[in-house]
Amino acid sequence: MASVLIIEDEKVIREAIVRLLVKAGLHAQGAESVEAALRDGPLGNHDLVLADLRLPGRDGMDIIDLAGDTPVIIMTSYASVRSAVDAMRRGAVDYIAKPFDNDELRLTVERALREYAMRRQNAALRAQIDEAYPVHGIIGHCQPMQKVLQRIQRVAPTDTTVLILGESGTGKELVARALHEESPRRGGPLIAVNCAAIPESLIEAELFGHEKGAFTGADAPRKGLIEAASGGTLFLDEIAELPGSAQARLLRALQESEIRRVGADQGRRVDIRLVAATNRDLGALVEQEGFRSDLYFRINVMEIELPALRERMDDLPELAQFMLEKSCRRLNRPSMTLTNDAMEAIQHYPWPGNVRELENIIERAVILSDDNEVSVETLALPVNGNRASARSLSLSLEEYFQEFVRAHEGELTETELARRLGISRKALWERRQRTGLLRKTQAG
Repeated sequence: MASVLIIEDEKVIREAIVRLLVKAGLHAQGAESVEAALRDGPLGNHDLVLADLRLPGRDGMDIIDLAGDTPVIIMTSYASVRSAVDAMRRGAVDYIAKPFDNDELRLTVERALREYAMRRQNAALRAQIDEAYPVHGIIGHCQPMQKVLQRIQRVAPTDTTVLILGESGTGKELVARALHEESPRRGGPLIAVNCAAIPESLIEAELFGHEKGAFTGADAPRKGLIEAASGGTLFLDEIAELPGSAQARLLRALQESEIRRVGADQGRRVDIRLVAATNRDLGALVEQEGFRSDLYFRINVMEIELPALRERMDDLPELAQFMLEKSCRRLNRPSMTLTNDAMEAIQHYPWPGNVRELENIIERAVILSDDNEVSVETLALPVNGNRASARSLSLSLEEYFQEFVRAHEGELTETELARRLGISRKALWERRQRTGLLRKTQAG
């Protein structure tokens, strides 16, 4: 039963509120002043404090500081916008003006208690996750990954700009998310931007926003991604692909904490923590004048270099099992295991595509497996120097789907095809229609 403390100097009002909340199923007790409330113990012993703004002795506003993490609702008969704003700025969770309706007060109290309970539950879950996965789910017990985890833990609590280096598919965005979640900014947004995926003609408008009429098609003003990240973390993946003009704008934004939308006369203040990533040698690009040296030195404050998967062989069994469980959940398949031969093949393959390639291979094997085991055949990895299946490793899942259907539709019914692919017959039919992949008998 939630405990509510009512601090109100008028006895009639105090007792009426206590009766109302007790009737609502809460444990409620009253005190006529701040001093009287403190004599019964710390305010944090309660789940909620409901306090009058005008009290004898210490002001009701003082309760906000004394309550610590316990939420406080301020009551007052001196209703005004100013006192409401002051209370909220000081940390009150809500504000209610006298005379108040009983139902309004009860609903306000219940809402505050629900939100408080959710915060405590979230804090408990976060603590459990932090204990099980010290850096938010990053798997890695080998020495190179332990160095990465240690660096994340050191730099995350700061506002220092971080440059993440590593081959494609090594998990750079996962590191960026860990840096954000371990930082004081975790309550703010994390905006992730793949600089290589945005056309050069649009990159500045996407990052910095634009005003109405700034260019053809700019029918309304639009906030940019940097502005959207204010108060949180901006993750710029493939930062080496930024064109020169965008590099100059970004440098100014980092130096001045200000951005100017395309077509705007005035700047806008922003508060971001930048995390950047690239699979290219930025130092060499600077020497070739392919990247601004001043921006390079501005973002290269702290480096985190991710090892390639082939350098993490001790982590492969755990990573493979994690990817297998993840794929089974996503594809609504029962739990599966890797055969000994499959695990051996995984540990002997060089993984040029790193963790991303491992994830795709495992997902494809789950789709193709007939039972609850993933065999070396369904992995389709090159074994003993045989590179015959290397082409299949470069295919996307959609491309592999089409090749698999074409190769087997002559020998399998639609129901059998759908079962082998791990999808429903209806989903198979819809996919055929969408891609124009009709059965040869239907197409002919």
